[in-house]
Amino acid sequence: MISALGLDVGRKRIGVAGCDRTGLIATGLATIERRSFQQDLAQLQQLIDERQVQLLVVGLPYSMNGSLGFQAQQVQKIAQRLSAALNLPLEYVDERLTSFEAEEMLRSQKIPLSQHKGLVDRKAAAIILQQWLDQRRRQLANGGKQPENGLADPRSVTKG
Repeated sequence: MISALGLDVGRKRIGVAGCDRTGLIATGLATIERRSFQQDLAQLQQLIDERQVQLLVVGLPYSMNGSLGFQAQQVQKIAQRLSAALNLPLEYVDERLTSFEAEEMLRSQKIPLSQHKGLVDRKAAAIILQQWLDQRRRQLANGGKQPENGLADPRSVTKG
């Protein structure tokens, strides 16, 4: 099983998630408070070394109409820099509504969001990575082929 890190890249923080050895379950690992590219890189490198990571899975914030807006382009730039600096392949997952989903999960647990923004980012990263793991498992179960209708899971976008 491949070891992957899921990243929810924001302007102020990067939520980081990892998966278990079986590749079934994604969990939030850390929230990196963004200070500089070099500091972000050093913190990610430490997690990558500890977990023997082989791939970065980054949430791409598409607009609701499916286009790549300004924020998505910024995330792509940062993700590509990280991928190059860490010498790891990169895949994208459509992350529309993952932060909202993470916030709803925390609200249901009665956790005040204003005091736990980093937790929201970690949860969103876990949702992003879980989507990727689930899609990968479906593809493997299907013999590595796309679904019969010829369409990939619309929530997943792989960098070619």
